[in-house]
Amino acid sequence: MNDLRHSPADRPASRLPPGRLALESILDALVADGLVDAQQAERARVSGRHGRGLDAVHPLVLLANLKLPSARVAGTDLGLEQLTEWLAEVSGHPYRRIDPTRLDVAGVTELISHAYARRHRILPLEVTGEHALIATSEPLALDWLPDLQRLLRRRIDVVVTSPLDLHRYTMEFFGVTRSIRGAHDVREGGSEAPSFEQLVELGRSGDVNADDHHIVHIVDWLLQYAYQQRASDIHLEPRRDVGRVRFRIDGLLHKVFEMPPPVMNAAISRIKVLGRMDLGERRRPQDGRIKTRSPGGSEVEMRLSTMPTAFGEKTVMRIFDPDTAFKPIEQLGFDAAEAAAWNDLVQRPHGIVLVTGPTGSGKTTTLYSALKRLATPDLNVCTIEDPIEMVAPEFNQTQVHAAIDLTFASGVRTLLRQDPDIIMIGEIRDLDTAQMAVQASLTGHLVLSTLHTNDAPSAVTRLLDLGLPHYLIASTLNGVLAQRLVRTLCPHCKQPRSVPEEAWQALLGTDARPPAGETQGAVGCLECRNTGYLGRVGLYELMPVTPALRKRIRPDMELADFAAAAQEGGLRTLRAAGAAKVAQGVTTVEEVLTVLPPRE
Repeated sequence: MNDLRHSPADRPASRLPPGRLALESILDALVADGLVDAQQAERARVSGRHGRGLDAVHPLVLLANLKLPSARVAGTDLGLEQLTEWLAEVSGHPYRRIDPTRLDVAGVTELISHAYARRHRILPLEVTGEHALIATSEPLALDWLPDLQRLLRRRIDVVVTSPLDLHRYTMEFFGVTRSIRGAHDVREGGSEAPSFEQLVELGRSGDVNADDHHIVHIVDWLLQYAYQQRASDIHLEPRRDVGRVRFRIDGLLHKVFEMPPPVMNAAISRIKVLGRMDLGERRRPQDGRIKTRSPGGSEVEMRLSTMPTAFGEKTVMRIFDPDTAFKPIEQLGFDAAEAAAWNDLVQRPHGIVLVTGPTGSGKTTTLYSALKRLATPDLNVCTIEDPIEMVAPEFNQTQVHAAIDLTFASGVRTLLRQDPDIIMIGEIRDLDTAQMAVQASLTGHLVLSTLHTNDAPSAVTRLLDLGLPHYLIASTLNGVLAQRLVRTLCPHCKQPRSVPEEAWQALLGTDARPPAGETQGAVGCLECRNTGYLGRVGLYELMPVTPALRKRIRPDMELADFAAAAQEGGLRTLRAAGAAKVAQGVTTVEEVLTVLPPRE
């Protein structure tokens, strides 16, 4: 990390008076710096004088809410981040955006009290044995600095951050820490939930109640926090000494929080209650669902799964955001030609369309997006899933239930008596399900389903391996879409970079040559948590089954020959799709190679 300290000698003279920031002095400095013209500043002063109860509101927040037009950039307003960066510049302190997933919440909240943090508008961000990094929204009111330096006996560096972020995370982190301490103090001792490795401590008893208000607050905060951080999964992992919470963001896991084992067990119990799971059963895996609302007000579904481990029940919550699950097909990463070919496949009146790829490659999202477009009022769209990923009012959805012999095959058999037009089967796993899918397509229905294969041509050999006759595959299979998800480069920090020839050849073969000119490379910043990537996009390999390919579907067919024929017919492989995304500056060769199988 760069040295963030500023001695009085090297700190630039501030254009603001020392002490708490005031609206009048900020406006004077903004006018002097040419960010606001004098007329707009006077209007802001008038609005400030007429405000009521504004003493507790930070002046930069007031100015951001006024949406003052920038005198430097025509057609833009002075937002809070821009104003905060300006404040950091004039105060001589570095600017820093808070990344909450990188904070040791328990550690930073032990340094100072909540009241002290609120009074001085400060929040510790990093703590080591010799150093503490403190964020503030009042960089000219540092009367707390000498006292805190003596108290902590550490070197203190100061950074300027957004007053709204500072207020929000101060309230959230001190609040959840207080709840964890309160929940931990409810019990007299340290009783643990039954686990494989039970550490018996005599003379201690009492568990934290899942309905305790501290636990309710912790779980509520955790769910909202995960949604705000764009997490797709929440992992609660019990350990002997301290349980950890991890979020999967853009395909990677990030540790975001730690809890004492009794609090972790109580939080898991609370989640099981919300998911209508058997609270007393801790020896067997269980599944459940929670439907809640995001901070923005939209409904969010979470699929729950518990599994007994050595130190208690591990719980994973998968978050399904309807805004993501039902995206238009054009927003998933299809180019124009792929989107047109895919829409042609799924709009045929009958036949089978398969989507293939490993777990977590976005198959369900692709199918839901297609069904959302197809589900018009004059069509009956039915699904059989294990489990139902997202509840959609446009579909008739059924969930597999093995305990009552409701399998994929029996479910499709029942759906055929429900007058369907389109049937979506969650996965073709066995011969019975494959036979029912074929029967449904032969009787005039469009069938959509998934398979686990590495590429599109392999789907044909997988169906043959299941025992499906080759002539039925040739007559019913309309097409196969293989897909992967790759992380996209962060737009805030990506920089031009040439692709190394050896990396390009690892992707496309020894005869391939990198694209002319520069592409984009990953750098890393706070927006992307220093990964260089922000968000994900799909890579697609679409193989319509043409008459020429149908003739090649035989019991003794060679996969390599079939794949070569498909490529001669215009199939663009996943590797070629990845190379196109690299050439467009969307992602990198290294990222594409992580999601594709090795070259044979």
